[in-house]
Amino acid sequence: MMAFDGVDAEAIESYAEWTLVALLYYALKEGAASEQSSRMSAMDNATKNADEMIRKLTLLFNRTRQAVITRELIEIISGAAALK
Repeated sequence: MMAFDGVDAEAIESYAEWTLVALLYYALKEGAASEQSSRMSAMDNATKNADEMIRKLTLLFNRTRQAVITRELIEIISGAAALK
């Protein structure tokens, strides 16, 4: 004797359809969540890369600025020494 003998075929078919719909919905939800996770990860990496680039460019800018200032001071001192 089977457990489903007392259940009509329409109820079993309805349950099978509901199960299929639930599985499809779950798959779509998982796909959407996975896509969002990938986007968040990509944006996190982009932010880290941008921060590192800003740090390097700031350092380069400051070193270049300091070199220009140093060169100008040397020119001023050399010019003053030449006038003596």
